[in-house]
Amino acid sequence: MAGESGQDGDRSESREPISRGAGARRRILRAALEVLDEHGLPGFTMEAVARRAGASKATLYRHWPTSGALMVDAMDATFEPFPVPDTGHVQTDVAQLLTAFVALLEETPFPRLLAAFIDAAERDPTLATLHADLTRRRREPILVALTRAREGGQLPSHLDPELATDLLTSPLFYRRFIAHQPIPPSLVNDVVARVLGAWR
Repeated sequence: MAGESGQDGDRSESREPISRGAGARRRILRAALEVLDEHGLPGFTMEAVARRAGASKATLYRHWPTSGALMVDAMDATFEPFPVPDTGHVQTDVAQLLTAFVALLEETPFPRLLAAFIDAAERDPTLATLHADLTRRRREPILVALTRAREGGQLPSHLDPELATDLLTSPLFYRRFIAHQPIPPSLVNDVVARVLGAWR
Protein backbone atom coordinates (compact mmCIF):
# COMPACT_ATOMS: atom_id res chain seq x y z
CA MET A 1 0.00 0.00 0.00
CA ALA A 2 2.97 2.28 0.53
CA GLY A 3 4.47 4.14 -2.36
CA GLU A 4 1.25 4.82 -4.28
CA SER A 5 1.30 8.05 -6.21
CA GLY A 6 -1.31 10.76 -5.77
CA GLN A 7 -1.22 11.75 -9.43
CA ASP A 8 -4.14 10.90 -11.69
CA GLY A 9 -3.91 9.43 -15.14
CA ASP A 10 -6.03 10.46 -18.09
CA ARG A 11 -8.69 7.88 -17.26
CA SER A 12 -9.26 9.40 -13.79
CA GLU A 13 -9.69 12.92 -15.15
CA SER A 14 -12.79 11.91 -17.09
CA ARG A 15 -14.56 10.41 -14.10
CA GLU A 16 -17.46 12.11 -12.40
CA PRO A 17 -16.10 14.29 -9.59
CA ILE A 18 -17.34 13.45 -6.11
CA SER A 19 -19.15 16.32 -4.45
CA ARG A 20 -18.18 17.46 -1.01
CA GLY A 21 -20.07 16.34 2.07
CA ALA A 22 -20.93 13.34 4.19
CA GLY A 23 -22.72 11.56 1.33
CA ALA A 24 -19.62 11.61 -0.84
CA ARG A 25 -17.49 10.34 2.03
CA ARG A 26 -19.87 7.45 2.66
CA ARG A 27 -19.80 6.57 -1.03
CA ILE A 28 -16.01 6.34 -1.04
CA LEU A 29 -15.91 4.32 2.19
CA ARG A 30 -18.51 1.93 0.80
CA ALA A 31 -16.47 1.53 -2.37
CA ALA A 32 -13.36 0.88 -0.27
CA LEU A 33 -15.12 -1.92 1.63
CA GLU A 34 -16.38 -3.45 -1.62
CA VAL A 35 -12.86 -3.49 -3.07
CA LEU A 36 -11.43 -4.98 0.13
CA ASP A 37 -14.17 -7.62 0.19
CA GLU A 38 -13.74 -8.62 -3.46
CA HIS A 39 -9.98 -8.33 -3.93
CA GLY A 40 -8.46 -8.52 -0.44
CA LEU A 41 -5.31 -6.69 0.59
CA PRO A 42 -3.38 -7.20 -2.69
CA GLY A 43 -6.11 -5.48 -4.70
CA PHE A 44 -6.80 -2.67 -2.25
CA THR A 45 -5.33 0.36 -4.00
CA MET A 46 -6.37 3.97 -4.32
CA GLU A 47 -6.85 3.44 -8.05
CA ALA A 48 -9.21 0.49 -7.48
CA VAL A 49 -11.26 2.38 -4.89
CA ALA A 50 -11.41 5.50 -7.06
CA ARG A 51 -12.63 3.42 -9.99
CA ARG A 52 -15.33 1.77 -7.89
CA ALA A 53 -16.45 5.09 -6.38
CA GLY A 54 -16.46 6.90 -9.70
CA ALA A 55 -13.92 9.40 -8.42
CA SER A 56 -10.41 10.52 -9.28
CA LYS A 57 -7.42 9.39 -7.27
CA ALA A 58 -6.68 13.05 -6.59
CA THR A 59 -10.02 13.33 -4.80
CA LEU A 60 -9.17 10.39 -2.57
CA TYR A 61 -5.67 11.67 -1.83
CA ARG A 62 -7.08 15.01 -0.69
CA HIS A 63 -8.79 13.19 2.17
CA TRP A 64 -6.60 10.12 2.75
CA PRO A 65 -2.81 10.34 2.28
CA THR A 66 -2.43 6.57 1.79
CA SER A 67 -4.56 3.54 1.04
CA GLY A 68 -3.86 2.41 4.61
CA ALA A 69 -5.47 5.56 5.99
CA LEU A 70 -8.49 4.95 3.76
CA MET A 71 -8.73 1.35 4.99
CA VAL A 72 -8.67 2.58 8.60
CA ASP A 73 -11.65 4.86 8.03
CA ALA A 74 -13.53 2.28 5.97
CA MET A 75 -13.18 -0.44 8.59
CA ASP A 76 -14.06 1.97 11.39
CA ALA A 77 -17.25 2.85 9.51
CA THR A 78 -18.35 -0.80 9.69
CA PHE A 79 -18.54 -0.69 13.49
CA GLU A 80 -22.08 -0.81 14.85
CA PRO A 81 -22.15 -1.81 18.52
CA PHE A 82 -24.61 -4.47 19.57
CA PRO A 83 -27.13 -3.17 22.12
CA VAL A 84 -26.62 -4.83 25.49
CA PRO A 85 -29.74 -6.84 26.40
CA ASP A 86 -31.00 -6.76 29.98
CA THR A 87 -33.34 -9.73 30.43
CA GLY A 88 -32.43 -10.25 34.08
CA HIS A 89 -30.58 -13.48 33.27
CA VAL A 90 -26.93 -13.23 32.34
CA GLN A 91 -26.93 -16.48 30.37
CA THR A 92 -29.75 -15.16 28.16
CA ASP A 93 -28.07 -11.76 27.73
CA VAL A 94 -24.75 -13.29 26.70
CA ALA A 95 -26.42 -15.86 24.43
CA GLN A 96 -28.27 -13.09 22.60
CA LEU A 97 -25.02 -11.16 22.06
CA LEU A 98 -23.20 -14.24 20.80
CA THR A 99 -26.10 -15.14 18.51
CA ALA A 100 -25.91 -11.65 16.98
CA PHE A 101 -22.18 -12.16 16.50
CA VAL A 102 -22.76 -15.50 14.76
CA ALA A 103 -25.15 -13.76 12.36
CA LEU A 104 -22.42 -11.19 11.65
CA LEU A 105 -19.99 -14.00 10.87
CA GLU A 106 -22.35 -16.03 8.71
CA GLU A 107 -24.58 -13.49 6.96
CA THR A 108 -22.36 -10.49 6.17
CA PRO A 109 -19.02 -9.79 4.43
CA PHE A 110 -17.50 -9.05 7.85
CA PRO A 111 -15.32 -12.22 8.01
CA ARG A 112 -13.68 -11.50 4.66
CA LEU A 113 -13.13 -7.86 5.56
CA LEU A 114 -11.70 -8.81 8.93
CA ALA A 115 -9.35 -11.41 7.44
CA ALA A 116 -7.96 -8.86 4.97
CA PHE A 117 -7.72 -6.24 7.70
CA ILE A 118 -5.84 -8.56 10.07
CA ASP A 119 -3.38 -9.29 7.25
CA ALA A 120 -2.87 -5.57 6.69
CA ALA A 121 -2.56 -4.89 10.43
CA GLU A 122 0.37 -7.30 10.64
CA ARG A 123 2.26 -5.00 8.26
CA ASP A 124 1.15 -1.55 9.41
CA PRO A 125 1.30 -0.32 13.04
CA THR A 126 -1.46 2.23 12.39
CA LEU A 127 -3.81 -0.47 11.22
CA ALA A 128 -2.78 -2.67 14.15
CA THR A 129 -3.79 0.09 16.54
CA LEU A 130 -7.18 0.46 14.89
CA HIS A 131 -7.70 -3.29 14.86
CA ALA A 132 -7.05 -3.39 18.62
CA ASP A 133 -9.53 -0.55 19.14
CA LEU A 134 -12.21 -2.20 17.00
CA THR A 135 -11.72 -5.46 18.88
CA ARG A 136 -12.03 -3.68 22.22
CA ARG A 137 -15.27 -2.00 21.18
CA ARG A 138 -16.76 -5.22 19.82
CA ARG A 139 -16.00 -6.96 23.13
CA GLU A 140 -17.57 -4.20 25.19
CA PRO A 141 -21.22 -5.42 25.18
CA ILE A 142 -20.29 -8.83 26.60
CA LEU A 143 -18.01 -7.21 29.17
CA VAL A 144 -20.86 -4.94 30.24
CA ALA A 145 -23.27 -7.87 30.59
CA LEU A 146 -20.78 -9.94 32.61
CA THR A 147 -19.73 -7.08 34.87
CA ARG A 148 -23.35 -6.14 35.55
CA ALA A 149 -24.17 -9.77 36.41
CA ARG A 150 -21.15 -10.01 38.71
CA GLU A 151 -22.12 -6.82 40.53
CA GLY A 152 -25.72 -8.02 40.79
CA GLY A 153 -24.74 -11.36 42.33
CA GLN A 154 -25.62 -13.57 39.36
CA LEU A 155 -21.94 -14.39 38.91
CA PRO A 156 -19.28 -14.77 41.61
CA SER A 157 -17.12 -11.82 42.58
CA HIS A 158 -13.94 -13.61 41.46
CA LEU A 159 -15.12 -13.87 37.83
CA ASP A 160 -12.69 -12.26 35.39
CA PRO A 161 -14.86 -10.60 32.68
CA GLU A 162 -11.96 -10.29 30.23
CA LEU A 163 -11.04 -13.97 30.46
CA ALA A 164 -14.70 -15.01 30.33
CA THR A 165 -15.17 -12.94 27.16
CA ASP A 166 -12.15 -14.66 25.60
CA LEU A 167 -13.57 -18.08 26.43
CA LEU A 168 -17.06 -17.22 25.20
CA THR A 169 -16.03 -15.82 21.83
CA SER A 170 -13.02 -17.95 20.93
CA PRO A 171 -14.97 -21.06 19.82
CA LEU A 172 -16.91 -18.96 17.31
CA PHE A 173 -13.74 -17.43 15.86
CA TYR A 174 -12.07 -20.82 15.73
CA ARG A 175 -14.93 -22.49 13.86
CA ARG A 176 -15.19 -19.65 11.32
CA PHE A 177 -11.58 -18.59 10.73
CA ILE A 178 -9.45 -21.65 11.59
CA ALA A 179 -11.58 -24.76 11.09
CA HIS A 180 -13.70 -23.17 8.33
CA GLN A 181 -16.69 -25.08 9.63
CA PRO A 182 -20.29 -23.94 10.09
CA ILE A 183 -21.27 -22.86 13.58
CA PRO A 184 -23.83 -25.35 14.95
CA PRO A 185 -27.05 -23.74 16.27
CA SER A 186 -26.46 -25.36 19.66
CA LEU A 187 -22.90 -24.05 20.06
CA VAL A 188 -23.79 -20.69 21.58
CA ASN A 189 -25.89 -22.13 24.40
CA ASP A 190 -23.38 -24.93 25.02
CA VAL A 191 -20.48 -22.47 25.31
CA VAL A 192 -22.43 -20.10 27.58
CA ALA A 193 -23.47 -22.96 29.87
CA ARG A 194 -19.97 -24.39 30.15
CA VAL A 195 -18.06 -21.12 30.53
CA LEU A 196 -20.39 -19.37 32.96
CA GLY A 197 -21.17 -22.64 34.73
CA ALA A 198 -17.46 -23.13 35.46
CA TRP A 199 -17.45 -19.93 37.54
CA ARG A 200 -20.50 -20.81 39.59
